[in-house]
Amino acid sequence: QVQLVESGGASVQAGGSLRLSCVVSGYIYGRYCLGWFRQAPGKERDGVAALVTGGGSTLYADSVKGRFTISHDNAKNMLYLQMNSLKPEDTAMYYCAAISPGGGCLKPNYNYWGQGTQVTVSS
Repeated sequence: QVQLVESGGASVQAGGSLRLSCVVSGYIYGRYCLGWFRQAPGKERDGVAALVTGGGSTLYADSVKGRFTISHDNAKNMLYLQMNSLKPEDTAMYYCAAISPGGGCLKPNYNYWGQGTQVTVSS
């Protein structure tokens, strides 16, 4: 069983920065997707950033490209999301996820999810 636990969410003013962390535990072999998703009240869960383990290219939603950076530290079993130049529209519950069954790593159809960490950006 794969387990993920996010942390690092906080309230920050527009223009600020925040780094989210996710501890990924469990046995996973081969190449698989790791991603960050977010969901605001009344809206669907959307992919923010993702990567394929093994040094594959990263993927970003257009809305965060150039501002957010996803990274994976395999030795520490950690997934990160560095968020810069935060905007009020970035406010959401952020989730890390592992192992997509298909359809693209930015699609919210992953097998495993963390509990979420809240990010609030004020004006």
